[in-house]
Amino acid sequence: MTETPIIAENLARHFGDVQAVKGINLEIKAGEIFGFLGPNGAGKSTVVRMLTTLLRPTSGTARVAGFDVVKDADKVRRSIGVALQDAAIDPLMTGAELLALQAVLYGIPQSMMKKRSDELLERVGLTAAASRRVSTYSGGMRRRLDLALSLIHQPTVLFLDEPTTGLDPMSRLTLWEEVRRLNKEGTTVMLTTQYLEEADQLADRIAIIDHGRIVREGRPVDLKASVGAPTLIIKTQTDQEERAKTVLVSFGDLRPGAQGELGVGLRGGATQVTDVIRKLDEAGVHVQHLEINEPSLDDVFAEATGYRLEGSDNAPPAGDNGVDEPQTKKKSRRGRK
Repeated sequence: MTETPIIAENLARHFGDVQAVKGINLEIKAGEIFGFLGPNGAGKSTVVRMLTTLLRPTSGTARVAGFDVVKDADKVRRSIGVALQDAAIDPLMTGAELLALQAVLYGIPQSMMKKRSDELLERVGLTAAASRRVSTYSGGMRRRLDLALSLIHQPTVLFLDEPTTGLDPMSRLTLWEEVRRLNKEGTTVMLTTQYLEEADQLADRIAIIDHGRIVREGRPVDLKASVGAPTLIIKTQTDQEERAKTVLVSFGDLRPGAQGELGVGLRGGATQVTDVIRKLDEAGVHVQHLEINEPSLDDVFAEATGYRLEGSDNAPPAGDNGVDEPQTKKKSRRGRK
């Protein structure tokens, strides 16, 4: 496999006047878990759909597993595994039946089909549920089955689009462990997520996308280090916020907070907290809540975009000119070879 199994140059996708993806560049190396981080509507899923041949780019180029996503779309599909957030799984079939069907579609010989299906059901913890209809599966079980389906042909590149959205904490941890195990076996993984912890825990490198543009890229540890100072977060009464800002700005750069909160990057570190409290008290500002946090990916996101991903009720509307990213027609990758 090529040393750069995913590469995109000036990749863009427009839906009429809406620019969902605005000319991004990506280079993902073999053996990486690459996190694609951003809020809903930022363009994450649109990028994945272009890279997996489900959407044609408006402009720009992309190569996946060494093949052009437009000119060699069939070769791309045969080389990748895809688990989409909205993938269609027939609820009337059993898990074993769906794996057998997927194996047929990928031309896997009958002699290998059952062995491969049984191995995948075991590794995702669905052996006991193999003969049950998918309609009886929980959300976590469906996600794990979808992961197994995406692996039936042993792809070298795996795309996971928001794989843990809506899952309970235990199901999320189980899926994380499976992603790590796949990666250790040599699979290159592109993971889209809106969960900061997920990107921090799993990804070797991440790119932050906002309103169709990549605004930061690098290793999580380096991105957090680039923020520098710890963030002091306070909450006060609405009519005292302006006075609070005047005090906070004397201690460092103001940073976006969640709705109703103010943040500042403390130039002098955590030792300045007592000084900040004293100055706020002298200014007549009543502090209702206070916390100090070491640099996080949310700080990186806030510095890059001007708002926080966590508690982002105050985020500007997604899409171009305040229009949400259009929902593309749902397509199942079942039956695609």
